[in-house]
Amino acid sequence: MAKYLGPKCRLARREKTDLGLKSGIRDIETKCKFDRTPGQHWQRRGRVTDYATQLRMKQLIRRYYGVLEKKFRLYYKEAERIKGSTGENLLRLLESRLDNVVYRMGFAVTRAEARQLVSHKSILVNGHVVNIASYSVKPGDIVSVRDKAKKQLRITAAIDLAQQREPSTWVEIDTKELSGVYKSFPDMDQLPPEFKVSYVVELYSK
Repeated sequence: MAKYLGPKCRLARREKTDLGLKSGIRDIETKCKFDRTPGQHWQRRGRVTDYATQLRMKQLIRRYYGVLEKKFRLYYKEAERIKGSTGENLLRLLESRLDNVVYRMGFAVTRAEARQLVSHKSILVNGHVVNIASYSVKPGDIVSVRDKAKKQLRITAAIDLAQQREPSTWVEIDTKELSGVYKSFPDMDQLPPEFKVSYVVELYSK
């Protein structure tokens, strides 16, 4: 499974927002300097073109979900084939990834850690082991932690941390059983307000 192995703060600084790549134990601003873009000799940039804005938005969304370029394009093509708004379809496909759902349920502190739990066969979907991070979770599916993994310190720490932040209302979680239900796809207004998915559609429509 391909994944990004470079500096996580570099990506967050590039997009000037929290991508959920760090643990959240310390505030993201104490780790990553958002007032400066990556580069040894940082300087203010000139006028930003429409293309650059569209590309930046695509990179923001792609990095937020931890998806590489080739896979992101495949998601976009699938979103085009589905009836309805291409942009909304794209975000729903990304949100329904198993690694993202595991993260949303609070079983991992980052999506990268959620991917690791999935690949290590620590996650069940409807009672069956699924070790594919990109597996598409459907509304009504039950996602849970395997019994033998429930005592892992990283999972208990993640649950404690998740209880300190606002929960995702489209998932229902039983913190004692380490199990949750993916109730529905999230509405667009429940996702980060900085997501301007129409820019991504404009970019790929050229």
